[in-house]
Amino acid sequence: MNSIRQVPTRVKSRRTEANLGAEREHFDKQQLSSISKAITSTETPVKEKHARRIILGTHREKGAFTFWSYALGFPLASSSILSWKFCHVLHKVLRDGHKNVLQDCMRHHSSLVEIGQLWSNLHDRYGQLVALYTKLLCTKMEFHVKHLEIPPSLEASDELLERTAGTDINNVFQLTVEVFDYMDSELRLAETVIRQLNTSIAVSSLTSGQCRLAPLIQVIQDCSPLYHFTVKLLFKLHACLPADTLQGHRERFHDQFHSLKTFFNKARDMMYFKRLIQIPRLPDSPPNFLHAASLAKHVKPVVVIPDEDEPEQDDDDDPEPLIEVSDTSASSLRTQPQQPDIFDQTFGPPNGGFDERDLQIESLKQDLELLRAELERVKAEAQRYITQLKSQINSLEAELEEQRAQKQRALVENEQLRMELEATRRRNAEHEGLQTTFFEAEKKAQATEQRYNKLKEKHTELVASHAELLRKSADTVKMLSATQQTQEEVERTKLQLSFEVDRIKQEADIKLEEQKFEMEKLKRELEEKMAEVVRMKATLKSSEMTSEQMKSSMTALQAEKERVMRSVSEKEAELSSLRQAAQVQQSSLQQERDRNSRELGELQGKLREKASQEEQLKQKLLEEQFVLLQGTVAEAEKIIQDAVAKLDDPLHIRCTSSPDYLVSRAEAALSSIENVKKGHADYLSNMGDAGALLRALTQFSHLAADTIINGSATAHMAPTDHADRLTDNCRSCATQSIKYLSDLKSKITLQRADPASIRIIIQKILNLGQELRPKGMDVRQEELGDLVDREMAATSAAIEEAVRRIDEMMNQTRKDTTGVKLEVNERILFSCTDLMKAIRMLVVASTDLQKEIVEGGRGAATIKEFYARNSRWTEGLISAAKAVGWGATEMVESADKVVLHTGKYEELIVCSHEIAASTAQLVAASKVKADRNSKKLSALQQASRHVNEMAANVVASTKTGQEHLEEKDTMDFSGMSLIKLRKEEMESQVKVLELESQLENERLRLGELRKKHYDLAGVPLNEVSEGNGETSLQANPFSLSPKPTKPALMKKPALAQKPNIPPKTTARRL
Repeated sequence: MNSIRQVPTRVKSRRTEANLGAEREHFDKQQLSSISKAITSTETPVKEKHARRIILGTHREKGAFTFWSYALGFPLASSSILSWKFCHVLHKVLRDGHKNVLQDCMRHHSSLVEIGQLWSNLHDRYGQLVALYTKLLCTKMEFHVKHLEIPPSLEASDELLERTAGTDINNVFQLTVEVFDYMDSELRLAETVIRQLNTSIAVSSLTSGQCRLAPLIQVIQDCSPLYHFTVKLLFKLHACLPADTLQGHRERFHDQFHSLKTFFNKARDMMYFKRLIQIPRLPDSPPNFLHAASLAKHVKPVVVIPDEDEPEQDDDDDPEPLIEVSDTSASSLRTQPQQPDIFDQTFGPPNGGFDERDLQIESLKQDLELLRAELERVKAEAQRYITQLKSQINSLEAELEEQRAQKQRALVENEQLRMELEATRRRNAEHEGLQTTFFEAEKKAQATEQRYNKLKEKHTELVASHAELLRKSADTVKMLSATQQTQEEVERTKLQLSFEVDRIKQEADIKLEEQKFEMEKLKRELEEKMAEVVRMKATLKSSEMTSEQMKSSMTALQAEKERVMRSVSEKEAELSSLRQAAQVQQSSLQQERDRNSRELGELQGKLREKASQEEQLKQKLLEEQFVLLQGTVAEAEKIIQDAVAKLDDPLHIRCTSSPDYLVSRAEAALSSIENVKKGHADYLSNMGDAGALLRALTQFSHLAADTIINGSATAHMAPTDHADRLTDNCRSCATQSIKYLSDLKSKITLQRADPASIRIIIQKILNLGQELRPKGMDVRQEELGDLVDREMAATSAAIEEAVRRIDEMMNQTRKDTTGVKLEVNERILFSCTDLMKAIRMLVVASTDLQKEIVEGGRGAATIKEFYARNSRWTEGLISAAKAVGWGATEMVESADKVVLHTGKYEELIVCSHEIAASTAQLVAASKVKADRNSKKLSALQQASRHVNEMAANVVASTKTGQEHLEEKDTMDFSGMSLIKLRKEEMESQVKVLELESQLENERLRLGELRKKHYDLAGVPLNEVSEGNGETSLQANPFSLSPKPTKPALMKKPALAQKPNIPPKTTARRL
């Protein structure tokens, strides 16, 4: 029973609960009112008093739970203005709200991103602004969540910025980039808002413009400290890094500086900002980061928000009891009554009277103590059971291990017996195979000898028939040349006669022209005399009336007239005699023309007779040339048919050929097709001469048969797919060749015969041969020598660079690490340095041995000729040198990652194994042609053993360092029950099975990678077993080639197979 003294306490607690509920309801109502009035769809700026109440609400409830619970109910996707004002309020809440607001807002990060993506896809002015604003808010939240030391208001001192950046220059570099991104998002929003205001009618005095400009106040407040942070961080970076490395940072800062200065100047000129914020002024030029003294001139820009009370109050706004965020004075504490604590209001005063709840608490405490004792007893019992089960597990595991050891010994003995049995069977099979091979070789030798005799007889007959055809062709050519000489004589006689007739005509024409010229001259003189007589007559008539003297002159003139008349008569007589002479000459010319025409007719008759004889001889020649062509085509068909018959000959199956020889034969066949095509065109233009076509057909038939036979022989050692395609193309080549030759045998199809289809098929055979060629043949033979020297020099340079980088890493790790890590890093780097030195000694020994081999084997040839003659060996050296250089580079990269704790120790171990394999490849490639007694060979082998020892040291030091640095958790299962242990055991089994499945898949992938490696390295696929890349025991198909074979240098070591051990659960259940 409670006393009467305790009744007021119970009543007081109930009243407190009622007051708390009412106060919470009033708070929620007030927050809802402020949020709904601040975030509206009207194009007006957010009122400061509503935003202030929302911010005070976050401080009161120590978070933004209430804000987000109401804000998520707004239809943000339907109104861009509503979304814009929501982003503005959220920006204010982030800057000025409680410190827990940031964590509450991050829970809705995805919602902000979705809103931004939605409005970015719509063509709306506010929508574009909302997309940029959401990006800014997401960037702001991500930055401050990553750097919790810097508050969202960005009010951080220089010391706090220094602590956030730290001493690691990489962290400083990353922080600078993040601040740049932060500033870019702020400036992008500000530039877009100002650009929309410039392109629209709205100005800062209108509500539509103020709605856009209002969030820029928070942007200005953010940009000012961000600019200060950027300057501080860039000066710190320039103090630690070279100027060239930070060129991009300086350019990006200059762009941001000019954009920020332009933004501040434009905002400073707007009337809207003048009463709300004091915008700082930036310097005229950006700071000079190349001079450290410029930091002292830098002045931190400060934004000032003037205190201005809003006189207007809404009628429906209730007064709100504000929360004191600052320390109150002692006097106010004395005057105001002490408000009870929320905990005291809810649960009562700590020293008050007892009530029913106190009794309940006491009873619950007693029950709790009883339960704890029961729990301890159950734990002890469970621990005892666990101890017994552990002892049983240990005994079963010991029995299981013993059974495993016995099984392993039985497997080893079984494997040894199986290997001995396989060796015995192999020796018996080899013995029987040798006997069978011996008998088959004897039969093959007899059959080959018989075939050789038949081919020899056939060749003799072909040579005889070919010689007869050549004799016939020579006789025909002689007859044709005699006919051509006779025709040339007739042509010369005809030309001489025509030339003589033309000459006579020209002489007659010249004489006639001279006579005409004389007659014209006499006519002109006569006309002059007549004119003179006329003039004299006129003079006489005029002078008869003048004087007597004129009579005497007239008499003289009369005498002169008579004399002139006599001369005229004489000229006329001479002209008539000339005309008679011209007529006589013309008659003689006509007679000469008639005689020449008769002679010309006779000569033309003789010429027609000669032409008919020549036509008969030409026709006979054409027939003989076509007969020769038919004979040659028939022989060519027999050669190609004989080659096709060899494809199905069982004795031909064991014949092999190299892809290189097939490529050379195919290229020669392609060139012979060009000759056939040219000879065919010449024969069609001049069918009297088939010599070029006959020679081209003879060459083509032999080369096509060679290509078919060697293509089939190459297919015998090629992969199945290539072999099938190669055989089909060889048969198609024979079919198209016989079809083309049959077209040449008929005059009807001679014109349209075309070897284009043969060219296409032979080109396919050539491509297949090039695909089957070993890789690395794309280097010209004359460049091999220079390439070897370059690769060896590049390998030496790579090793020197590796040693230098390891020394740099050694110095760096001594600066950055201490204790066990320093000891482990030094041991690993020392072992890597020793390995690089051993590799360098190996490369030097290999170079000396290579020079000895070249000098001893080249004889009178040059070094390049020796390398070209031994191209396979040279390619092996090049491949080995590349592998060594690549391994050294990878070793350094892996060591660097291990020292910096960004890589895995297994990478370094694998690199060590790769280097050992690469050096073994180089040693094998070098010792192929070396003398066994050479001292330099002994030095190379000693260097190889030293490299293997150093690689083993690298692996050992890596594993030792890994064991030192890895922390092994102690497995404590003491607190688990039986069901929990069984569940953990099953989960462990599932994980083991998953890891074993992943291991098996990874081994299969490694096998496929090695197969592709062998393919790219030029090793034929039939020489590589599908197990672990081991070379088969079959004979090398290139053994008949005069070139030395390339050793199998790319062989990988066999993978260690994991024994099939049953899981522990199976043994335990047994």
